[in-house]
Parts: sequence; C-alpha cells; structure tokens
Amino acid sequence: MVGLFWITADTVYVGAPPGTEGRGVRLTEQGVEAGEAGGHRTWTWEELRSATVEGAPVRGVSRRRMALAVEAVLTAALGGAGEPPEMLLRLETASGTEELSVHSAAAGAYDEDEFTLSQDLLARFVDGDASLRTLTIWGRTAGDTTPKPPERRALLRKWTGG
Repeated sequence: MVGLFWITADTVYVGAPPGTEGRGVRLTEQGVEAGEAGGHRTWTWEELRSATVEGAPVRGVSRRRMALAVEAVLTAALGGAGEPPEMLLRLETASGTEELSVHSAAAGAYDEDEFTLSQDLLARFVDGDASLRTLTIWGRTAGDTTPKPPERRALLRKWTGG
C-alpha cells in the first residue's frame, strides 16, 4: 500500500482490494473500473474531468502517535477494529458526478502528506500526465510488503513528478 493505493504486480486499487462482497475500484491504463454487487462499471480517463477521494481517515503528524496508541488499546480491548472505514471516490464526468464507495486500506488513518500526494497522483492520471504502469512495475518488485512512511511519500513524490 502506498498512499490511497493498494498496488500489486498486476493491479492498482483505490483503497482496499475487493472483499467478499466484490466491491472495489480498480485503476487501469484505460481508466476506472468499479465492481459492485449489481455489476461492473467503467469510465475511461478521457471521460473524466476529475477524480478525488473524500471521507478518507487522515491524521496529521502531531496526532499520529496518539492515534496509534489508542488503536492498539482498542484492538486489544475489543478484539479487532471491525469493518474498515468507507471512503468515496468522486468521479466528475461531462454527464455528472459518480460516487463510488471503497474501504480504506490504512490501518487507522492515512498520513496527511500521503493523502495529498495521492490526490495529486489521481489528478495526473485524469490529465494523462501519469501512467498506472509505473505503479504496477513498482508492485512487481515490491512484493507483498508495505514500505515505511518516508519511502511511501518519496514514491508518491516521484510518481507525481514532485
């Protein structure tokens, strides 16, 4: 996981990959694919005016340590955190707005810088200034590990051209 993206060797998801209910949002070289219980929908990058994530759990640097401590206590006391928080991927097209519900993949909350950089990367995908291939190439070499926060921020800066 890097920022808002769950990255594998073959696929990039916004948030968590599809669970047992099959709901998830996958990004491809062609555009956005949403799997839902009622079917499958797609939007090409050319169709999109914008793509943004709303409602993501985000924490600033100053609150990070306290949030991790509270999360550890709650997990120990309650036996787990339950369902991950939901976020919305808002897609703006010429015909209107589409809102796709996705689960957060962050344990607790997303780093504020990673969240902002992820939004920038989504905008670059829509504008045609970034390629999903860059992320999947990284996913092939990264394996199943999630990098530490400084490396995730560095990757997002590189991918956004910053």
